[in-house]
Parts: sequence; C-alpha cells; structure tokens
Amino acid sequence: MNSYDVAVIGSGPGGYVAAIRCAQLGMKTAIIEKYSTLGGTCLNVGCIPSKALLDSSHHYEDAVKHFEAHGIEIPGEIKVNLEKMIARKQSVVDQTTGGIDFLMKKNNIDVYQGLGSFKDATHINIAKDEGEAEVIEAKQTIIATGSKPSNLPFINIDKERVITSTEALKLKEIPKHLIVIGGGVIGLELGQVYKRLGADVTVVEYMDRIIPTMDAGLSKELTKVLKKQKFKLNTTHKVKSVERVGDEVIVKADNKKGEEVIIKGDYCLVSVGRRPYTDGLNAEAAGVKINERGQVEVNDHLQTSASNIYAIGDVIKGAMLAHKAEEEGVFVAETLAGQKPHIDYNLIPGVVYTWPEVAAVGKTEDQLKADGVAYKVGQFPMRALGRSRASMDLDGFVKILADKSTDEVLGVHMIGARCADLIAEAVTAMEFRASAEDISRMSHAHPTFAEAIKEAALAATEDRALHI
Repeated sequence: MNSYDVAVIGSGPGGYVAAIRCAQLGMKTAIIEKYSTLGGTCLNVGCIPSKALLDSSHHYEDAVKHFEAHGIEIPGEIKVNLEKMIARKQSVVDQTTGGIDFLMKKNNIDVYQGLGSFKDATHINIAKDEGEAEVIEAKQTIIATGSKPSNLPFINIDKERVITSTEALKLKEIPKHLIVIGGGVIGLELGQVYKRLGADVTVVEYMDRIIPTMDAGLSKELTKVLKKQKFKLNTTHKVKSVERVGDEVIVKADNKKGEEVIIKGDYCLVSVGRRPYTDGLNAEAAGVKINERGQVEVNDHLQTSASNIYAIGDVIKGAMLAHKAEEEGVFVAETLAGQKPHIDYNLIPGVVYTWPEVAAVGKTEDQLKADGVAYKVGQFPMRALGRSRASMDLDGFVKILADKSTDEVLGVHMIGARCADLIAEAVTAMEFRASAEDISRMSHAHPTFAEAIKEAALAATEDRALHI
C-alpha cells in the first residue's frame, strides 16, 4: 500500500493547486481524479472552454458588425464553421489539461485515476473504470470534488435538446432559438456565444433582475446592453414546466402577474446554478459531516469534522469560483505545513465574461445599506475614455463605493471592456485598505480602460472627475 502525507481527491483548480503547494512544502502528495483528464469542471467543461467559445464568437461578431467601420473589407459572405470552432475550443482544453499533467510530474505528485472514496479517515479506496480497485493511505486528505450543474425537479435533462452547460459547449448546430433558464453568469455567457452566432436567445430568470447577486447598477447596465443586442430577458418569471416534443422545447412559466407565458425553442439550456458534488465519496466512513445543502462542513481552518481531513472549493460554503478554490487550496497546504495563511473572502472578485465584461469586488450598495454603513459613490462612464472610443467599446462604467468618513474603498463594481482584468487593481487596492483618494493620486497610463478607475476614484473623493 502506498502511503502519503497528503492525498487530494479531485483535480480541479482547487485540488491541483493544493497538491502543488503541498509538494512545494515538502509533503509526499497524491491526487485522485475520477475522470481521464485532470483539471476538473473548470478546465474541461467550464471556465476554459466557455472562454474559448466566447473569444471565437466575439471575433466572428466583430468581423460581421465592426470590421467595416475599421476600414477592413472582406469580400464574400462571412460564415461560421461551428465544427471548427468547437474543435479549437477542444484543443485549448487539451493544451490546458496537458499542462496540469506536466505540473504533476514536475512536482513529483502521484496521480491516480479512479473514483476516490473513504474506507476510513486515513485510507482511500480508488475504484478504476475497469472494475479494479486500489487503496492508499494518507495522513491528511483534502476533499476538492467540486460541483455539478443543478436542476429543477420537474425538468428532464436529456442532454440533446434540454441541456446543461456541458452539452452547450459541444453542440453540433447553432440553435435557431435558445431558451436559457437562469440569468446568472453561465447562462448569460453561453447565451451570448450563440446569440453572436445567429441564434435567438430568450432568458427566463426567477429573480427580478439578471446577475441578481451582483450590484444592482451592474445588472441594470448589462440588461440595457443585452437588450440592445436583441436578447429577450424575462425576469420575475417562475418556470413550471419544460417539455420536449420532437425537436421543439416548450417552456411554461408564470410572470410577475401570475399569467402563464409559453416560450418555444429548439434548445433549452438549464442554468440554475451548481450543487456540491460528493457522490460516491463515502464521507460518513471517515466521520466527515455533510450538511442539508450537500456541502461538506468545515471550520475557519477549512477542517472537517474529521481532524485530518480538509475540504475546499465548490464542495464547501461560499462562492463557487475557481480562484476562490485555488486560494483555499494554498490556505490548507500552508496550514498543514504549520504556517498561518489568511483569506479575505470579501476580496475575492466575481466576473461575468460577457461583452462588455462585468466584474466586482467588495460590498454592493444594497449590502452597505443593509449594514447601515454611510458611504459615498464615485462613478465614471467608459464612453468618456479615449481608449473606449478608439476600440468602439463605449458601454459600461466603473463605480467605487467608499466609506463616507474614512474614504476607505468598500466596493468596486465595473462593466465594460477588459473589466475581468481591471478588477485586479481594485482587489490590490482594497487588500492594502486604500482610500479612494489613494487611487485617484496614482498615475494611470493614457489611453487605457484603467483610467476609468482613477476617474471613478476622483469622483468618489471630491466629486472631481476630470473627463466628465
């Protein structure tokens, strides 16, 4: 029987990063992965492939709608080769997952392929596809088994016409009319991919706005932009049935007034969130408690009810984000090494990779109001930037929320070109507890999209933005 200082169950961003950090800190480490490739949901059927399709579809949309304005003329009809687009996406996935294989070898981490389940708190059974099984011993174990797409109890996902994000990443045809149930990150991103390629897209959202967990101002602006892109957005709609009849999908929902709304399309993407994945883990055999939401229970050190077992990422409480899982993986590894790591969950950014991109960190206005915090707002529109005019990316804004008395930045919310990258500046500033004035006094290169952050900080400091 092979013995290890640490075994990691699951090889997504949380799991593989945890394994690498454990190995860097001198621990003999193993990683166990159910599927044939490493990388988990994010690398295989999540973040990476969806961004590949978003980029490809963005290029196509630019060619069709914007090249002429830039003085670029392409003779003949511009066509989509969906098969080639999907193949490029897969090549990106293969390169990325292959990179994880390399990192495991580089760090001398033993990789086991099979379903990992606890025999007890220090022994893990690994069931292989061929029916064989192997047992390893681990002094410490990190559970990093991630999440799976959620569903509504009355929906039958047939993976052909009624699909999840996994199937949406490898369709054989462009939908004529894609119905998206759920107006969150995943539904809007994949909806935009197929909208750009020519599909009609209707979003059905239970809450009163899209991206409902983000600042209301971002939701309002993104709604305006998506409507301009001809999305149909049905908020405050409660889906009550999804039926497939041949190649048609019929969705019935009740609107705000309680009236029945019937929507017909050829594909329906069910995008109502994700659930923690612990199937087959046999957690109880190790004394690991799972709560009523299906999450592994952990304390502030991410330690489970079994003292030598930890859990990270989507399988525990908190935002289901790859970068959150990575931070937790490093946190646990350094804890096991006797260090004193720290995570500030308030400073983990959230991003929606539509175009324009949406990004945020810290408190929203609604949260500050609920907490009774006196705050001030500085906001600057992207269209006032020379860089935005040069690239024709005029939609969006940057909003900075700062404490009214101390000027400390409490939240930054932005929508616009490259906001997924720009948010890192806000995270850095808030990590060092910067004031709005601190940001306003830092030189920002001109012309850049980042100037909007400086201008919003100026607006929050003394209401003295320079370019509006």
